[in-house]
Amino acid sequence: MNFKLHTQESSPEESKAQLDSSLKSFGMIPNLHAVMAEAPNVLKAYKLLHDLFQKTSFDNEELTVIWQTINVENDCHYCVPAHTGIAKMMGIDDEITEALRNSTTLPTQKLQVLHETTLALVRDRGRPDPTIISSFYQVGYENRQLLEIVLGISQKIMSNYINHLSETPIDEAFKEFAWSK
Repeated sequence: MNFKLHTQESSPEESKAQLDSSLKSFGMIPNLHAVMAEAPNVLKAYKLLHDLFQKTSFDNEELTVIWQTINVENDCHYCVPAHTGIAKMMGIDDEITEALRNSTTLPTQKLQVLHETTLALVRDRGRPDPTIISSFYQVGYENRQLLEIVLGISQKIMSNYINHLSETPIDEAFKEFAWSK
């Protein structure tokens, strides 16, 4: 596919403010945002979903588990390294990140159940086996968190699919975390 990595100068007028915001937040325009700038409402929606998902009841470890579970399942060459770098910035233990990247067992039962529930929601398109949901509730999660996972899936579907379509190049800041399934 032939997608452009937009700059503030080349982007549609409606994307310029969003790209300025990305530059201020990250000190760069992430290539994903540069691709999404082609469709201003897509970039705006993605950033809104990202902000809303970060404001859910999940802590940083749980956010990372949800993001990376989806990224790995969808084989996203861009998002796995990006979220590895983001996890490092968030202070997430490397053991968690490596377990997610390599599809091995997570260090706590609660995180493992969160991973399994997220994976079931993705694989089964929102119709997970009832035993998965039962385990989710048994480790202390509630309906609120189940719905919030769907919000995270919505965000990641946008980025994973767009990265597949555009073959988004990995940002220089995340190249050291390159990954393949």
